[in-house]
Amino acid sequence: MPSKLLTWQATTLAATAMAAILPAAALAQNQGPTLTHETVLSDLQDPWDMAFLPDGTMFFTEKCRGLSVLLPSGDVNALLGIGGSDGFSSTGEDLFCEGQAGMNGVAVDPDFDENRFVYVYSASNLTEPGGNRVLRLVVNDDLSEVSDRTDIVDDIPYKPVATDQPFGGPGAHNGGRIRFDPEGHLFVTTGDTHNAEVPQSPTLIGGKVLRIDRDGEPIEGNNAPDGFDPRIFTYGHRNVQGIAFRPDTGQPVVAEHGPWHSDEITALVAGGNGGWDPRPGEAGRGECPDGYCGYEPNQMDEMNPQERAEYMPMTDLNTYPDAMKPAWNNNGLSQGSVSAAFLSGEQWGEWDGRMVVGLMGIGFGGTPVGQRIDIVDLAEDGLSVNNVTEMALPMESGRFRSLVQGPDGNLYAAIDEGDIYRITPE
Repeated sequence: MPSKLLTWQATTLAATAMAAILPAAALAQNQGPTLTHETVLSDLQDPWDMAFLPDGTMFFTEKCRGLSVLLPSGDVNALLGIGGSDGFSSTGEDLFCEGQAGMNGVAVDPDFDENRFVYVYSASNLTEPGGNRVLRLVVNDDLSEVSDRTDIVDDIPYKPVATDQPFGGPGAHNGGRIRFDPEGHLFVTTGDTHNAEVPQSPTLIGGKVLRIDRDGEPIEGNNAPDGFDPRIFTYGHRNVQGIAFRPDTGQPVVAEHGPWHSDEITALVAGGNGGWDPRPGEAGRGECPDGYCGYEPNQMDEMNPQERAEYMPMTDLNTYPDAMKPAWNNNGLSQGSVSAAFLSGEQWGEWDGRMVVGLMGIGFGGTPVGQRIDIVDLAEDGLSVNNVTEMALPMESGRFRSLVQGPDGNLYAAIDEGDIYRITPE
């Protein structure tokens, strides 16, 4: 019997091929449950991701330090540090932090009770000039150490040098989110690394969403086009750092950074093209700095966001008419949509089953703009949204790097400024 996800994909692929981008929905008025918050951890260094065990044990990563675990008792065990980090039970001397790269995503195996597996996405210098890897680790019984490191993916591109592009430093557009779907498959999101050839490349696995098993092998039904790496589930992405799965169908939905416009939320279809292609010469463009048109034209040019979107589209439906259509484009703005989860449980009232998306906020002139959490009511077909509501936050906003619903039903939010919050509906 075909899975619910595959059945949905067959229906949606046909609809996507005929669809055009609809006007973006405006943010609705704040509504939903009253929220309170508690600070779970503070004074962290760039907390990047979280993953839970059923008893509330929380694994978390700090981009430039490593992997740790918060126990139900409140104690923290530092498990695997990147090279140069102190206080960890073990250190990966090949692991490093630079720019957006470092110790990024973390995921717990659905069969953790049997195999004790935890996975992290991290930059490594084992391959020159550096790359990203997915590491599988075994956690001991008292959650104080990890061992038996196995690198199940070792060829995710990394940007090693600065360029003339805006925000062109090393480690840029690094992807890094890893999540298990309801069927036990591991999804890995990667970035285009400011390399124009990467997103549409059949063999380079940057600018992609991968779907693999716990050994790093491709899942049957990924439906990658002929000649593509079989681990590829979707391609043609810019920098996906948010992925979550619809509670009713298991369909993956991603949140993706836009260039100077159009952060996107897109429901994925196996084998689908995200439509991002920053190569010079595509869509009538000429040459671009460092051969990468992903920032052309510049934010400071006279064009408005719609004109910029037409010149360098985030999803180029003219060049790729069968590309996956985004459901939401943040009203044509680029504010750093970076994390995603689906809320579940009657405690969330009308938000039960809706998607939450964290935005870091993009500030020019030192002023942050758009730091918030959006509540997204995704249409049944995944091709549009019914409405988008800004969450009335019970605490000060920040650069929301990770959103995860914990086993207690509450929403946990990590911000770059160093805190992890628990947001509770009353």
